[in-house]
Parts: sequence; C-alpha cells; structure tokens
Amino acid sequence: MSLPRIVALTGAGVSAGSGVPTFRDAGGLWRQYRFQELATPQAFRRDPKLVWEFYDWRRQRMAHCRPNPAHETLAEMERVLPDFLLVTQNIDGLHAAAGSEQVVYLHGDIWTLRCTRCTYKERNRQAPLEPLPPSCPRCGALMRPDVVWFGESLDPHAIARAWEAFEQADIALVVGTSAVVYPAAQLPWLTHEKGGQVIEFNTQPTPLSDIATTILGPCEETLPHWWAEFQLKLEER
Repeated sequence: MSLPRIVALTGAGVSAGSGVPTFRDAGGLWRQYRFQELATPQAFRRDPKLVWEFYDWRRQRMAHCRPNPAHETLAEMERVLPDFLLVTQNIDGLHAAAGSEQVVYLHGDIWTLRCTRCTYKERNRQAPLEPLPPSCPRCGALMRPDVVWFGESLDPHAIARAWEAFEQADIALVVGTSAVVYPAAQLPWLTHEKGGQVIEFNTQPTPLSDIATTILGPCEETLPHWWAEFQLKLEER
C-alpha cells in the first residue's frame, strides 16, 4: 500500500502552546522599539549591540520552552511517512527539539549564529549570550543571528525545496499560520492547483480557508487528533 505524500507548513501558532512569545508581545514593543526597527540589516549595521540585546532577550524567553503535542505529532509523521517534509516559518528550534530532521527553515534559526564576514556558523544555546555582541572565533568579525531580517531574501534553495514538495504533495497541512506572508502563503496553493487536498489547523479562519478543510482550535490539540484518525483510516485500507 502506497502512503500519501504529505507536506506541512507551520507558523507561530504551532508554538503558541509551548509559550513561545511573538514579536507582538507587549503591544509589539521591546523597550521603546518596535520589532520592525530592529530586525533589519540597517539596524544591525547602525547598532549591533542593541540588536543583539533584543535577540538575546528573545532567546532567553524561548530557552525554557519545550515542544508540545503538535511538534511531536509532526516528528512522528516524518517517522511514518517516507516522503514527509516539514517547512516552517518559525525560528524557535522546537521542531528539531521534538525530533524532526527533514525541516526546511524559511526564516532561519535563532539558536544558530553566523559570521558577517566568513562562512563560519555555530549552534549556540547559551542564554543569556556573552559577550554581546559575539565575535567570530575564526576571523574576529561580528556574528549575527542566522535569521532572515526584513529586507533580506529567503534562501533560494530552501524555497525551491519547499516549492517542489508542495507541488508534489497529495495533502498539504497548514498548521498555525495566518497564510498571509509570502512566499510561504503561496505554498498550499501549489498543492491545491495540482489537485491535492489542503487542511489547515488554526484558531480562526484565514485567507486559505476558501480552498482548505479548516479545523479550528489550538493545533496542539487538533493536529494530534487528526493524525490519530488519519492513521486509523490508513489501517483500514
């Protein structure tokens, strides 16, 4: 029996049940700054220490968050389904912590630091991070968070891999994302246009709801329930 080809796109809602804070906490302000003022290459060039203080604050708040049943369910799907791929807009690292390995990180990873001059990267879970700003141990240049800032392009290889997976999918799962940020929001439409099924898990309808089967509720509850029912159907085939 051939198993369906399933791909998943996740957003901030998948980590809400883990207590991961979003940019919009406290009215979207950190100190007196809005996140749009700090998450840019220009802000980093102007004041790297300030930008790093902002990201260090975020890292400290995420450090004690743990994967929830939605993350764990997606990791289980990877173990069961040979062609499963997870595409995430999140930078919190919880998919990896849950055991997912086939993950496309569209917006990067807050726990990875990369050099602004050479190719050096390192995984770093230190929170708080010292010293700030950190320097590259190889060439001495400034390190930055390995995340995609406003005004920067996404990794073309990541986009290409995600695009191909959604075009080939029988079922696209859209988990905890508002489906309004492009190019990620375009991915489920690729599955729909090829005749595949789109299923979204969210606390409220989204622009995707017109073409999707929408399952409302916290995704840490709805996704595991759907997966359990889906497995039963597979066993009955």
